[in-house]
Amino acid sequence: MSLKTQISEDMKTAMRAKDSARLSAVRLLLSAMKQREVDERIELSDTQIIEIIEKMLKQRRDSISQYEAANRTDLADVEKFEVGVLTGYLPQALTEAEVNAIIENVIKETGAAGVKDMGKVMALVKPQIVGRADMGKVSALIKTRLG
Repeated sequence: MSLKTQISEDMKTAMRAKDSARLSAVRLLLSAMKQREVDERIELSDTQIIEIIEKMLKQRRDSISQYEAANRTDLADVEKFEVGVLTGYLPQALTEAEVNAIIENVIKETGAAGVKDMGKVMALVKPQIVGRADMGKVSALIKTRLG
């Protein structure tokens, strides 16, 4: 089953169960997917859907930190719930050892020697780990290896 089909089915399940919080989170995701399909006139692949989910997760995490700084735990709790729902659609996360192995292989393949080759390494690492590791942390790991 494709990711898009699974998300649509989850929306129907949430409707039947009258789970308004989950329904709201799934509808936000479906809306973002539909918006991108309409804007770019494409049919989204699972990889593109994962990119959308990662973007939404980053937005939610930023919101959570801002809400907590403003002592708005009610709003932060809503965002945390949405993070939980969205995370359920991501593939299983890679361990740090697996990420390090991928980075090492790509550095050997490309012959990257310094920070100036970071873009080349990132371009090859990203497709292998999209949705399975935090790109910010991966970027930092690559920078330390090449630095």
